[in-house]
Amino acid sequence: MTQHEKLAMAHALEDLGVDILEAGFAISSDGDFAAIQAVAKEIRQPRITSLARAKREDIERAAAALEHAQRSRIHIFLASSDIHLEYKLKMSREEALEQAAKAVALARTYVDDVEFSPEDSTRTEIDFLCKIVQVAIEAGATTINMPDTVGYSVPNEYGAMFRIVRERVPGADKVIFSSHCHNDLGLAVANSLAAIDSGARQVECTINGIGERAGNAALEEIAAAISVRFDQYPVDHNLKLDQLYPASQQLAKVISFAPSPNKAVVGSNAFAHEAGIHQHGVLSNPLTYEIMTPASVGVPTNRMVLGKHSGRHALRSRLHDLGYQLTASDLDAAYRAFTELADKKKAIYDQDLINLVAHHKRNEDLISAEPISEAS
Repeated sequence: MTQHEKLAMAHALEDLGVDILEAGFAISSDGDFAAIQAVAKEIRQPRITSLARAKREDIERAAAALEHAQRSRIHIFLASSDIHLEYKLKMSREEALEQAAKAVALARTYVDDVEFSPEDSTRTEIDFLCKIVQVAIEAGATTINMPDTVGYSVPNEYGAMFRIVRERVPGADKVIFSSHCHNDLGLAVANSLAAIDSGARQVECTINGIGERAGNAALEEIAAAISVRFDQYPVDHNLKLDQLYPASQQLAKVISFAPSPNKAVVGSNAFAHEAGIHQHGVLSNPLTYEIMTPASVGVPTNRMVLGKHSGRHALRSRLHDLGYQLTASDLDAAYRAFTELADKKKAIYDQDLINLVAHHKRNEDLISAEPISEAS
C-alpha cells in the first residue's frame, strides 16, 4: 500500500474499533517508515505498532517511526524453531535466547509496551519455546505472541501449546498472550479461536484474511464467531461489528481485490440465498438460515438469488417487489417460464422478469399480472 492508502485503511480500522494497529515494518523501506509515522500522527484510538527484528537498527528505526504516537508498541520477532535457527539465521538456541533478551530490553528503553514473537512457535520444541518466552518476559515483554507462522498447526494442538506455556513459564500470568495464525491448511480462524479458548487475549488478524501465502486469520470471521457463539467464547472486545463490511470494502478498494463471493461474513454471497427451500425459510423468518443478521456486520441486506434452484416463494416475492401481484395459477405459469429461462441463463435479473411477464401478456398466456396500484 502507498502511504495514502495505508492511512485510509488505518482510519477504517480505527472506525472498526481495533485495539492495536500494526502499521508496518519501519526498517523495511523509507516508504514504510513514513507510512507508520503518518499513521502514528493521525490515528489516536488504537495503539500503533511497528514490527522489528531482534536487531538494534530495527528497534531504533521502529521507535523513531512511532515517536508521535499517542500510544505505541514495538513488536519484536525472532525465529525459535530449529529449522529456522539452523537454515535461516545460522544461530544456536543459546544465541537466540541472548539476542531475544537484549532486543526486548533495548525496546523497553524506548516504549513501555513490547511484544515478543518466537517465530514458528508451532514447530518449536516445547521446552525451548517455554525458555525463550521466559527470557522475553524477564527482559520486559508485555505481550507474548506465539505464531503459527507456516499454518502447520491444528486447533487442539495450537490450544494445548498456549496452555502448556502459560502453566510452565514463571510470570506468564503477568503478560498478555497472543495468537497469530496463517491459513495454509485453512485453519487460521479455527486455530485463533482455540487460542482464545486456551487463554490468549490478543488475536492478530487481517481484514478479509489477506496475508502471506494463503493469508492470515480473518478478523471479520473471528469477530463474528465470538459474537454468534458467545456461549463458547465469553470474551469482550471493542469492535463495532457493523463496521466489518465497510472495512472489508475499504480494503478491497485499496488493493483492487475483493474477497471471494463465498467468503464468510463479508463475501457477496454470505447472505445470498438461491436454493428454493432456503429462500422460503428466509422469507418466512430469516433466522431459519441466517445465524446473524446482515445489518449486524454492516451488510446492507440479504439477497435472494434467482436461478435454476430458486422456488416459487422467491419468484413471487421478487415480482411483488417489482410491482406485480400474481394469482396462484398465474404464479405457476410464471414459474414454468422462469425455470425454462433459468436453464438457459446463469443469472436472472429484474429486467428478465419484467420481460417474461410482458412477453406472456402480449401472447395472452396464463399470466394476467398487473402492476400493483399505489393504493394497494
